[in-house]
Amino acid sequence: KTNMMINPKQRLRLKKEMMDEKPTVLIGKNGVTQGVIDEVSRKLDKNEIVKIKILKSGLKATGREEVAEKVSRLTESALIETRGHTIILFKKRKR
Repeated sequence: KTNMMINPKQRLRLKKEMMDEKPTVLIGKNGVTQGVIDEVSRKLDKNEIVKIKILKSGLKATGREEVAEKVSRLTESALIETRGHTIILFKKRKR
């Protein structure tokens, strides 16, 4: 498990940074597909942080926490926040 250690101060800063940002990835009725994982990975590689919106149709089979955990695990990123249907993930860029 490569969940990076993020201290509370960093977590708070990242949350504030993303507060006014619009989600750049949507998870729809097909749920967490390989396409979603690839897109999230691309965004993380480019920006280190991504905001994801789970549409109601994306929650039919699982809860939002499970979706958040799955995306975080499959993209090897840190889950910063789950609020409502929105997830924020962070992954330090490879040098």
